[in-house]
Amino acid sequence: MDNPLLHETGLPAFSRIRPAHVEPAIRTVIERSRAQVEEILAAAQPPRWDNLVMPLEAMEHRLARAWAPVGHLNAVHNTAALREAYNACLPILSDFGSELGQHEGLFRAYERVLAEQGPELAPGQRKILEDALRDFRLAGVALPPAERARFRAIMQELSMLGARFEEHLLDATQAWRLEVHDPARLDGLPEDARTRAREAAQSRGLDGWALTLDFPAYHAVMSHATDRELRREFYTAWVTRASECGPTAGRFDNGPVMEEILRLRHEAARILGFEDYAELSLATKMAPSVAEVRTFLEDLARRSRKAALAEMEAIRQFAGQPLEAWDIAFWSERLREHAYEVSDEELRPYFPADRVMQGLFETAGELFDIRIVPGGKVDTWHDDVEFFRIENADGSVLGHLYTDLYAREQKRGGAWMDECVGRARLAGIEALPVAFLVCNFMPPTGTRPGLLSHDDVVTLFHEFGHCLHHLLTRVDWPSAAGINGVAWDAVELPSQFLENFAWHPTVIERLSGHFESGAPLPREMLERLIASRNFQSAMQMLRQVEFALFDIRLHGRAPVDAAGVVAELEAVRREIAVVPYPGFNRFAHGFSHIFGGGYAAGYYSYKWAEVLSADAFSLFEERGVMDPEAGRRFRECILEVGGSVDALEAFIAFRGRPPEPEPLLRLSGIGTDTLSAA
Repeated sequence: MDNPLLHETGLPAFSRIRPAHVEPAIRTVIERSRAQVEEILAAAQPPRWDNLVMPLEAMEHRLARAWAPVGHLNAVHNTAALREAYNACLPILSDFGSELGQHEGLFRAYERVLAEQGPELAPGQRKILEDALRDFRLAGVALPPAERARFRAIMQELSMLGARFEEHLLDATQAWRLEVHDPARLDGLPEDARTRAREAAQSRGLDGWALTLDFPAYHAVMSHATDRELRREFYTAWVTRASECGPTAGRFDNGPVMEEILRLRHEAARILGFEDYAELSLATKMAPSVAEVRTFLEDLARRSRKAALAEMEAIRQFAGQPLEAWDIAFWSERLREHAYEVSDEELRPYFPADRVMQGLFETAGELFDIRIVPGGKVDTWHDDVEFFRIENADGSVLGHLYTDLYAREQKRGGAWMDECVGRARLAGIEALPVAFLVCNFMPPTGTRPGLLSHDDVVTLFHEFGHCLHHLLTRVDWPSAAGINGVAWDAVELPSQFLENFAWHPTVIERLSGHFESGAPLPREMLERLIASRNFQSAMQMLRQVEFALFDIRLHGRAPVDAAGVVAELEAVRREIAVVPYPGFNRFAHGFSHIFGGGYAAGYYSYKWAEVLSADAFSLFEERGVMDPEAGRRFRECILEVGGSVDALEAFIAFRGRPPEPEPLLRLSGIGTDTLSAA
């Protein structure tokens, strides 16, 4: 049987990939890789960059290429059969990763290459070797045999637990639906949300409207529904997903999953000699210590809280009534409309998705001297998917991009960028980078195209910043190409940097136009939108700091049970939060960034990198927001170097000095007094 996952050139044949292909392909690639490792070691006498590192980079590139479409399909088209196949491979992949990480022969060979050849290698090559040696140690290569085996088993279990956490959250989200038969209950809901709810009911053979917990529907209800009881029902269903309480209580409970994840992470950290998992997590990041991260976050909270309290009081005064958690988004949107005479629904017709994408591509093209054009007809996983080619100004191809913008069933919530193919120029391999850009925007209806809120536009710019980091890399070694090898607390620099352009009048004019008439966004509406940028920015700052403090404190202590996790979050909220939270709020049970993703003891990275991104953008403010020289420098110093240069060194090369925190405080409208930071 021809297995499309084993094709080592071209683009994935998504329509031909079946669940039955997955495990045989991964086992085949791993078996080949295991044999190649021994062959490479035997031939590398003495070990050198070209005879050891290059062939191993090629081997890992092939494995990543086989697995990337599987992980992607599991996120965007999650069927029971694919989930089973995906989960069957997680322990196999984890075990092989541990096998490589604990391979003493490889470790000694890498040590020898660095010691004997290091001075003559390029700085990027030396960094790859140094990072690899660090990762060998963090994989347990120096442990006694029993502890090494235990560490390997823990990594296997953690890979499966993270997937289970995500599955519980997706299943809980899709398990809840509210059927509405009284149109009065939908008062205030935008037309698109009503139409989509009607179509959802009809597709299920139901009368009336069917409201689901996909994020566009949830956001529409919480921000616009005048029926307070409807908002309470939605809020309760949302914040109790995958927990022991709420409408799906116990069916998909992530409580035991969290407990086991925390226990195993702590055990792994202690085996490696760290005090706790937070210390282990920071071993690969820019931040020098857990204490400095906590100080950074607590300082941000302290400087934001007074303004946040004032913002919360303004909502209460405007509402003129006691507020519960399910009232905050609704009255915030009403206050924003009143204060700035602008609303998401008034703006949405001016941001049709196709026009926004065109404007985004034009902006990136002007900034970085590239062209982004349709990539022709290719095999995809859904009719919504579009494909683009990224070119240099001279027409040479840099990479390709898939976009999948709209929410649907069997698709994980949120927005993200992921790697489809990494850049590689190695013996026998010439691969250009290919990226996935995935969002969950309100889909088109029968009568209207996909229309974005301005928040959606900012999200799109954020994820496209990650894509540019992957696509514009000039590094030929996969382990340091694009986002690979970049310290996790710097990886958000390009994404958060690009968000700032979504607020600039020149850019907004370029990417907006009424979906029916093509008329530009009226000047006065544009000015009101820009004026609203820092509306409740202190509350938003505190919310992100709340998540980050909870994360770093939870992983900086002995493991706790599910009740202890909830108690830790409640303690952080008592200390810094300004919004009311009900006792049944189970946010942690759905916090997939830290339990199902790569942000464990690393969620602070968003704010840490925001210091970098705001300071980077300040150069464009000084020179002109579309200044080509500043764009060239950002491309060359940040986007092209990937993980081949230390993140702080890369920033200094771009900015001419270390990062300063004042631009973040100024952009946030919070204040400009000194902040301790990266």
